[in-house]
Amino acid sequence: MGTWDVGPFDNDTAADFCGNLGDAAADEREGLVRNTLVETIDALGYLDAYISEKAVAAAALIAAQCPGGDPANSPYGPKCTMPDLTGLRSLAVQALDRVTAAESELMELWDEAQDNSWRASIHRLQGALLPQPPGEQLSLA
Repeated sequence: MGTWDVGPFDNDTAADFCGNLGDAAADEREGLVRNTLVETIDALGYLDAYISEKAVAAAALIAAQCPGGDPANSPYGPKCTMPDLTGLRSLAVQALDRVTAAESELMELWDEAQDNSWRASIHRLQGALLPQPPGEQLSLA
């Protein structure tokens, strides 16, 4: 596993995914993110870590555009301007649910590492992607 930290862009697969986004035409980037999420959601049986790592990076790009999301400014993140991805929030949540399910290689690898930091980073992403209940939204008054 070419992973050097727990962040969503801190592995070879995510870094390559972000590089591919930069190589794509600006109007193709949303489709690449969407397709990555759908591929993860639609995967049957055991989910390969390679697919999961791309999905986590895609979800992080969306979360970065949501209130409370961490910026996607990792040295290994995309170097290109991303379109508005907030319409993909629901797909991102579904993909992260799949990544953290029982039949997920990436989940197994992190469980074997016995380090809860990765799981905590996934929970932060999920928190940013889920809409806040109306009573908890910030007031500008």
